[in-house]
Amino acid sequence: MTVHVFGIRHHGPGSARSMLASLRKLQPDAVLIEGPPDADHLIGMAADAGLKPPVAILIFDVEHPRKAVYYPFAAFSPEWQALRYAAEAGVPARFIDLPMALRLGQEDEKDDGETEKAESEGGAIPAAARDGLPGDPVRWLAEAAGDPDPERWWERMVEQRGSSEGVFEGIAEAMGALREAWKPPGDWEARREAHMRQAIRVAVREGRQNVAVVCGAWHAPALQKMPSASTDAAILRGLKAVKVEATWIPWTHGRLALESGYGAGVESPGWYNHLWTHAEDPLPVWMTRVVRLMRDQDLDASPAQAIEAMRLAETLSAMRGRASPTLEDVTEAVQASICFGSDIPVQLIRERLIIGDELGELPPGAPAVPLQRDLEHQQRSLRLKAEPLERVVDLDLRNPGRLAVSHLLHRLLLLNIPWGVLQRGSGAKGTFHEIWKLQWRPEFALAVIEAGVWGNTVVEAATARLAEAAEAVIERLRERAALTTDLAQMMGALAPLASTLRYGSVRKTDADLLTSVIAGLVNRVADGLVAGTRDVDDDTARDIAGLILDVNRALAVIGNEGWLEQWRAALESLGVRANRHGLVVGRACRLLLDASRLAVAECSRRLGLALSRGADPTQAGAWVEGFLEGSGLVLLTNDELWQVLDGWLASIRAEDFMVLLPLLRRTFATFPAGERRQIGERAARGAVRTAADDGEDIDLERAAMVEPVLRALLGDIDG
Repeated sequence: MTVHVFGIRHHGPGSARSMLASLRKLQPDAVLIEGPPDADHLIGMAADAGLKPPVAILIFDVEHPRKAVYYPFAAFSPEWQALRYAAEAGVPARFIDLPMALRLGQEDEKDDGETEKAESEGGAIPAAARDGLPGDPVRWLAEAAGDPDPERWWERMVEQRGSSEGVFEGIAEAMGALREAWKPPGDWEARREAHMRQAIRVAVREGRQNVAVVCGAWHAPALQKMPSASTDAAILRGLKAVKVEATWIPWTHGRLALESGYGAGVESPGWYNHLWTHAEDPLPVWMTRVVRLMRDQDLDASPAQAIEAMRLAETLSAMRGRASPTLEDVTEAVQASICFGSDIPVQLIRERLIIGDELGELPPGAPAVPLQRDLEHQQRSLRLKAEPLERVVDLDLRNPGRLAVSHLLHRLLLLNIPWGVLQRGSGAKGTFHEIWKLQWRPEFALAVIEAGVWGNTVVEAATARLAEAAEAVIERLRERAALTTDLAQMMGALAPLASTLRYGSVRKTDADLLTSVIAGLVNRVADGLVAGTRDVDDDTARDIAGLILDVNRALAVIGNEGWLEQWRAALESLGVRANRHGLVVGRACRLLLDASRLAVAECSRRLGLALSRGADPTQAGAWVEGFLEGSGLVLLTNDELWQVLDGWLASIRAEDFMVLLPLLRRTFATFPAGERRQIGERAARGAVRTAADDGEDIDLERAAMVEPVLRALLGDIDG
């Protein structure tokens, strides 16, 4: 019985190539891989051609899906190649790290759902182990070799080796020396390594004679020197487990990048993937990809420049004593030969090629929650591909297909899956356009799982989520309403809230909660209406007048008599203020007149005061506009108001009339065509004489003769 331990660098193509060569030579009868045993049932899918990396294993707590962890795999990851080798060779493979069910089950465990990283944390050294001594331990090895850059040293000594002979023995020896100088591993590192050793013992007890173990380089010495089984059992004793589930999800090279925050990330996943895919002669293909990218972005690039860049990269590599050009050599050559020394195209190359934007794929039979399957079905039917690159789409909502896309994106937003972000102020004409910025991120897979509790389809889940979301919005609205002092803001909120309350039973909105919010707004608007209209300019007065009308209509829709009474009392206080803008005072008086809270005679008196000779003509015109805007029917039914307005128009001075004419035309233009015609006909007939005007035609002597009879019939009207 022999156990071979391969200490690799996670996502290192050189490590993967050396390990794969060693496995083919060794031909083990079992492959044990550092990874979550909770996902052992997913290993068989690695042989499916439809599972295309980059992909990740997502493991989450069933009761608390937000507590989750990702284990990413790229084509150049040693763990992925180990899985593929086992599938092709027909030998069993299993994961041997400490199960996530135990890690997530500890009350004092850090919430891994917030970290988006696998448990294999550092490149060659776990981040948790780096706290034992000052500095990076790999830096010690690099400095001992005379290289100030530990990453470049590791890449040159391990990743770029042409031969795998002796590489893993050397890694294990170096890591063993570092571990001897290190403090003992922390509790979780010790538990992880104890579980790995226990898994090795299980394989041996099963009769495996040639076992291959693939693990992070830091763990290799701990798996070669096996303590007693009882010691490891004691380390693992007392751990509590929770129920977890695991699934494959698509991943991206961008999420493998070190700058994304992933603990085991690499600086250049796109470059590593290129080296793995084009191992024989990577440079010509890389330069071709660079030129194509430049041309796609309408930047100058030619085959001659690509050839020059390739030659320059090889020259730089030779000058620096390297066997083959590194990414540093290649990037410098591209910047000099193709980018004319500019940093901007180099940044584009870094984002699109060096890091990369490739998104993995899952086979149709991959395990998924029903909501995920429904989402994928809708993506296919709507031809809406999930892509990691940000793109902008313009949806014409008159098209049924584009309208369905809009519905899907809005529903996903309701489920906290912001695949698309609606852009405001796009400049599109009409209301039938929506501009969306789309970008799919791998972590949305977890959000889909979390949203699965609301329903098995996107429509069901969004509908069920709506009620709770509405409660949260209303509660937030209550907080904002309590804090704001902006009268216009409060008045503007009342109309849509009133509509929601009116139809709340249909939309399953919490009417009681919404009622309390509206009641608070009505109180504050009524109390602040008079003060909020002091010293306003023409534009602000116009806005407030419109809001006064909106609030009046909204409260009429609700039909709450208490709120209407509060509101009309506020209008009455505003209607008697001579020092307020004529537009808002006129609007208040008109609404009170329509509600029968203001007598026609009193309204005529106020109109007469507003239009008196001593009044400012522009303010008088504003009063008329506020009073009459939208409907002139009141002039046709009330002779007194007609007389006051007619007299004012007849008395306006010529210079004032020219100033007021646009205002009056604007006001009368808001009347329905039939009302304008009737008003014109009445004006053409001349002045209307009321009973008060005809006093001289009454025969007082004859009237005195019938007065006693009228008193007898009507009673003593004086007393």
